[in-house]
Amino acid sequence: MCGIAGLWSEGGTEAQLLGITKRMTDRLRTRGPDDSGGWCDPEAGLALGHRRLSILDLSPLGHQPMTSADGRWVVSYNGEIYNYRDVSSELAAGGARFRSTCDTEVLVEAIAAWGVEAALRRIAGMFAFAAWDRSERRLFLARDRLGIKPLYYGWWKGTLLFGSELKALTAFPGFAPDLSRDAIALLLRHCYIPAPHTVYQGIYKLPAGNMISCDEHAAPSAPRCWWSAVDAAVRARRDAFTGDANEAVHELGSLMQRIVQEHLMSDVPLGAFLSGGIDSSTVVALMQAQSTCAVKTFTIGFHEDAFDEACHAREVARHLGTDHTELYLSASDAAAVIPDLPEFWDEPYADSSQIPTYLVSRLARQSVKVSLSGDGGDELFGGYSRYQGTLDTWKRLPHWPASLRRIAARIVHGIPSAPIDALGGLLSGSGMSRRGSRLSDSVRYRADILAESSIDGLYRFLVSYWPEPDRIVLGAHEPRTAVGDSALALDFEDPIERMMLADTLTYLPEDILTKVDRASMAVSLEARVPLLDHRLYEFAWSLPLGVRIRDGQTKWPLRQILAQHIPRGLFERPKQGFGVPIVDWLRGPLRGWSEELLGQDRLRREGVFEPATVRATWSQYLQGHSYEPRLWILLMFQAWLDHHQRAGR
Repeated sequence: MCGIAGLWSEGGTEAQLLGITKRMTDRLRTRGPDDSGGWCDPEAGLALGHRRLSILDLSPLGHQPMTSADGRWVVSYNGEIYNYRDVSSELAAGGARFRSTCDTEVLVEAIAAWGVEAALRRIAGMFAFAAWDRSERRLFLARDRLGIKPLYYGWWKGTLLFGSELKALTAFPGFAPDLSRDAIALLLRHCYIPAPHTVYQGIYKLPAGNMISCDEHAAPSAPRCWWSAVDAAVRARRDAFTGDANEAVHELGSLMQRIVQEHLMSDVPLGAFLSGGIDSSTVVALMQAQSTCAVKTFTIGFHEDAFDEACHAREVARHLGTDHTELYLSASDAAAVIPDLPEFWDEPYADSSQIPTYLVSRLARQSVKVSLSGDGGDELFGGYSRYQGTLDTWKRLPHWPASLRRIAARIVHGIPSAPIDALGGLLSGSGMSRRGSRLSDSVRYRADILAESSIDGLYRFLVSYWPEPDRIVLGAHEPRTAVGDSALALDFEDPIERMMLADTLTYLPEDILTKVDRASMAVSLEARVPLLDHRLYEFAWSLPLGVRIRDGQTKWPLRQILAQHIPRGLFERPKQGFGVPIVDWLRGPLRGWSEELLGQDRLRREGVFEPATVRATWSQYLQGHSYEPRLWILLMFQAWLDHHQRAGR
């Protein structure tokens, strides 16, 4: 696991190009503290940089950027190729000879033998890389199938810049692009900025499964999809699994065992995150079943019962016999990392589970250099309750014309909050709903649901934090994304499958995987996600939805596999998120920090958010309205803006 960066300029000496590239890679030091390197083609104006986190072949033979044996290709690569031994054997049969045992050499020789796209289709893993063809003077940038590893790129005053994180690009001299208000609107809706957008105008995320190519004789290509999650799902359904449910479990278990075994390759200490949930417990169970010693597992616990999963993880670890480490933290311990979040996530990001994810990564790094994670099971096997919840809500809506439902919603929104809350007080004696929000919030929320004209639009609304972010972000025009895209219905009639795919295209790479990548890389820990191997993805989509979600039970095949290793009583319980008590913090120890970041004069001076709406939301929150997720997004953006302005980026 590493960090990459580079540039392609109209000119410059070798010293100048390598000097700039070193500044870029120095910003990625935590992604690769073990080694650094640079390579330059001064005649072309191209330079590649690298930071190395040594995992396989710890010797200098793994140094990057790496040149192919024939001298034609140079690669700077971040990731792991889990089937590299198979690819190596195929290349060796064709005459290739290897000096090292690292997967980087396998990648560069695969590109030399087959070309970039053919090599991509043969490798299984997580990766982002830059490959320079010295013969054709052509640059390729590519990202793995499901977006596990990040890659940013863009043009700044005639220079192509790229890197594993935005902080690498901001190290380029004079780099000062305008903020993208459209992307900030997406942040308010989702709590993350989905690809291809970034917080900067003219700078992009390379989408998952995409590549671009550039040469000196033509404009850079638009991103081209070399692997599509949607197309792969369509192909898998066309070539559907024909066995019964029990045979599906057996086949899935065998495939997962092989994939987990590949993910155990390492020349450094290795362990796993363990929450006690189905996904992480299944990964750890398969790890322990193939290990001759106790697998090291790690859990963070909180003293607030509603946020604590450590007790469940402890029981799973005890049954499996892992070498388990847990650390209980107070709210002040967790809140202490908040000032560092804008540096770790150098693009605005506001999933509050970033805090425990960072903390468990920091805990694991004290003992291991690689940790496996259970991310991906929800998107593959329908694990989120919101899927069925959306379907149930849609079925309960009155069968009125969409125009009539929208009129009814506008009427409800026109009623002042005070009489609605007063009615709630008479009915409940408290003025608050059982969820802790005022009755007026609940009524208006249901009115917005009523206004939706399709189940895809309803899902988009239900997973939105700020449903109309254009009204908050000054000058914004929110782009559309795959969330709520009814076009998926052309290939996927079942709305739950469409929701799962929408999450796979957006929420999974831009929220979940971004969270895990930045949190782990901030402490120089490699995080691996075996449930997101593309071979497992394709097999999962070959299963009927009725096997993945069976008799109302989500993740049914995973549950059957896990039950072969631990008693069902250890994992058959309601799903619990990996969160922190933000609502208590914002009204308590973080109130002063929040007031400062959301001050009216400051908001007016910065000119990003509409001050009156933000201040009204903050005031209503302090009066009891449950707006903390919305406010956390605003606060994370404000903290990011403050950090980057002070850093001069």
